[in-house]
Amino acid sequence: MPQGLPRKIKLAFIAQALFASLVLASGIAVVAVSVRHTLLRARLHDEASAAWQQVRVDGGGALPGNSSMRTFFLPAGRPVDALPEPLRGLRDGVHMPWWGSPAFIVEKRPAGRLYIEFQPTLVDNAIFWTGGLSLLLALAVTYLSAWLTYRTSKGLVSPVSWLAGVVAHWDPRARNNAAALAPQAIPPDAGSEVRRLAHALRGLASRVGEHIDRERHFTRDASHELRTPLTVIRVASDIMAADPGLPDRSRRAVGRIQRAGHDMQAVIDAFFILARDADVESESERFDVHEVVDDEVEAVRPLLADKPVELRVIDRGGGVIDAPRRVLSLMVGNLLSNAVRFTEHGRVEVVLMPDRIEVRDTGIGMSTDALAKAFDPFYRQDRERDDGMGIGLSVVRRLGERFGWPVDLSSTPGEGTIATIRLAR
Repeated sequence: MPQGLPRKIKLAFIAQALFASLVLASGIAVVAVSVRHTLLRARLHDEASAAWQQVRVDGGGALPGNSSMRTFFLPAGRPVDALPEPLRGLRDGVHMPWWGSPAFIVEKRPAGRLYIEFQPTLVDNAIFWTGGLSLLLALAVTYLSAWLTYRTSKGLVSPVSWLAGVVAHWDPRARNNAAALAPQAIPPDAGSEVRRLAHALRGLASRVGEHIDRERHFTRDASHELRTPLTVIRVASDIMAADPGLPDRSRRAVGRIQRAGHDMQAVIDAFFILARDADVESESERFDVHEVVDDEVEAVRPLLADKPVELRVIDRGGGVIDAPRRVLSLMVGNLLSNAVRFTEHGRVEVVLMPDRIEVRDTGIGMSTDALAKAFDPFYRQDRERDDGMGIGLSVVRRLGERFGWPVDLSSTPGEGTIATIRLAR
């Protein structure tokens, strides 16, 4: 899940504080070690100079020493066995072991070798506490400044987060979108940029609402006004088709008028349903899916004419559901109409299952590109055909989305198509 802006800012400040802590700790540690080595080296050279001065005075009889330092002088030619064991293997120069261990200096002159062992406990403790307290103070300042900066940044972006939350919960079909962006609803700490953006979004929401209302009213009014002339056309065509003396050529033309009227009636009904407000539930009833499918199968049989196509219903568990009957009838009818139109031989089957309805055909099928555009309004795969307006699948998908019945298509060119309506029971 994508992270919100406040969380990203929080993680950025945490990462910044951790990085600064690492840099500070590493820097103070390096400085502490460097200071320790510098101080110990200077101290050992000073003690060595004082010891050589004492050797010149009394031949090394009274070398300096205390609880932190021991000095040994080995005259020239004397074996190293006279020295303590830890000093015997040391070479000339300064030997600086790690923290807490004694440091050594070995210097050779014509009179002999001088060995000094120094226990840097006080130096190490001083450097440790100085560095540690400095690190704690630096970390405290770093964390405090990061926390204050984070709180300030969070306060600056909180109006943006509020605005994003309001927009994220917008419903284009709702009528009160703009109310959430009213000046009195904007947080008091919102800056001028957020207020200008809220004002622009409020105007956009108002225009979108007007557009949706205008489209809904037009669709509803057009659907209503088209019903009367369409009814006249269908009644007249039915009367003409019943005339026994009608020539065959005219009878074929009347048949096409009847089919076009049936299709137009289905489109008008679908548009009328889609034009309703989203919060107005369509009338539901308890019905058998098999009855709806049988009615639609009989309605499309005249489209087969003399085609060698078998049209049948296969029941594998279709049952009774509570839903808007007319909606399901329109969806099945559109899918069946497409299957019959684009199948020249073979079969068209409607398979009823407990959770879905499948319309299968052995028609021309669709390519991958055509399948991707099949639900686009006014898209027609075969433009040479003069029947259909290319809006059937688009209407089917919109009805399915409106009532929770998603529609899927799978197809293979030359083999056929399977259209599936998944029912929400």
